[in-house]
Amino acid sequence: MEVSTIAKDQTQVNEKIRAKELRVIGQNGDQLGLKSKNEALEMADRLGLDVVVVAPNAKPPVARIMDYGKYKFEQQKKEKEMKKKQKIINVKEIRLSPTIEEHDFNTKLKNGRKFLTKGDKVKVSIRFRGRAITHKEIGQRVLERYTEACQDLATIEQKPKMEGRQMFLMLAPINEK
Repeated sequence: MEVSTIAKDQTQVNEKIRAKELRVIGQNGDQLGLKSKNEALEMADRLGLDVVVVAPNAKPPVARIMDYGKYKFEQQKKEKEMKKKQKIINVKEIRLSPTIEEHDFNTKLKNGRKFLTKGDKVKVSIRFRGRAITHKEIGQRVLERYTEACQDLATIEQKPKMEGRQMFLMLAPINEK
């Protein structure tokens, strides 16, 4: 049994090029026409550069004469820049009960407001235990009270809904641009 490894970078460069004939593009972007693999390698060697296949699925494959090390560095730089611009959103969960006391409610509210100001989404859930499930409207009122208290910081992303013995809603921070 042969174990194959999946390479992250499958770019064909110089000797790794499998095609016999290539459509070659020069280092300045000018078309050099159809060349054999060996001709393209000789041209690149004279310039001290590499032959890199940029469109392997084309007929014939398109190869470019360039500095492969510099090209890879530029690609890594672009990927890094894209990662910087990504915004990671965390979802924090706050659990309440239908018969929550005032002080406990205020503590949970303070934590929820803190999460929202940091830019995290907040999932507020109420777990019904025992016979409390027969009075869903009590839990609904607690969730409504919670959303009214967070109205200045958040918008309701998902309205309250039941899932099993739990009722929950999602609050998302208001984007200030």
